[in-house]
Amino acid sequence: MAMLTKELSAFLPCYNEAQNLPQTVKNVLTNLKRVAEKYELIIVNDGSKDDTRQVAEKLAAKDDSIRIVNHPINRGYGAAFKSGLYAAKYAWISFIDADGQFDFSEIDQFITTQQKTGADLVIGYYRKRQVPFFRKLNSFAWQMVVFLLFGLRVRDIDCGFKLISKKVVDSIAKLESERGAFISSEFLIKAKKKGYRIVEIPATHYPRLKGEGTGAKLNVIIKSFIDLFRLWKKLS
Repeated sequence: MAMLTKELSAFLPCYNEAQNLPQTVKNVLTNLKRVAEKYELIIVNDGSKDDTRQVAEKLAAKDDSIRIVNHPINRGYGAAFKSGLYAAKYAWISFIDADGQFDFSEIDQFITTQQKTGADLVIGYYRKRQVPFFRKLNSFAWQMVVFLLFGLRVRDIDCGFKLISKKVVDSIAKLESERGAFISSEFLIKAKKKGYRIVEIPATHYPRLKGEGTGAKLNVIIKSFIDLFRLWKKLS
């Protein structure tokens, strides 16, 4: 079977995902080998307090297509996202959350959608998001604020499965968000401002089986809104 794409970098932002990492890495590598002629997998360990770093190093020792980026201290999802994005070397870049809530075999649909539409970014939206109701409410409120301030209308800003052209990463202004969950919004706002084409497709979301998410913590939410209004002030 012919490969779907020539080059693909994938990265996994990780914080305390030692339990989920082996299975997620296996899932991503299996599908990278299937769809891309040249590929790499970057594991970004964001100062995990569990054994994430040791698990990542064991996995990398067995496969030379795996690279690790280590943050000595926990800097937040935004920082992990940026490290993965900037470390990627191939023409197309994808990522999923390391928590096992996505199936990377769906990358086929992202690649074929990009090839059919000529999109610069193909971004997922949840078919059915497997999180508590208040998380869904938070996301809805967040998206409304982003739309009102920046005119960015997408079905799901923060879905953790995207396919991005490296030219987008290389051409937009340096991303600033670190601690909060604003990074995805900042990236899409800047890409839209540059005139890049964004296409959306559904992605399946599975329940988290192990570990704990950090996106709903109050300090993360507050920091996200601070970053949001800072960017609005800068661009207005």
